[in-house]
Amino acid sequence: MNLSPNHLIKILLQYGFIFKLSKGSHQLYFNPVTNKTVIVPVHGGKDMKKGTFLAILKQAGIDKNELD
Repeated sequence: MNLSPNHLIKILLQYGFIFKLSKGSHQLYFNPVTNKTVIVPVHGGKDMKKGTFLAILKQAGIDKNELD
């Protein structure tokens, strides 16, 4: 499983999330259809921990089993 922040951002964009703002190393994405907001930590080229990655997917309402 690819745990990079950029991979997570691509998934969010596919599910209708749009970039709202960036503050420091965190980026905020919003889905106007579901009215959900998630924050993605982007710390350089470092991968996220698996629990963080899955927690953000859960907050976004995306089932991890739907992903390729």
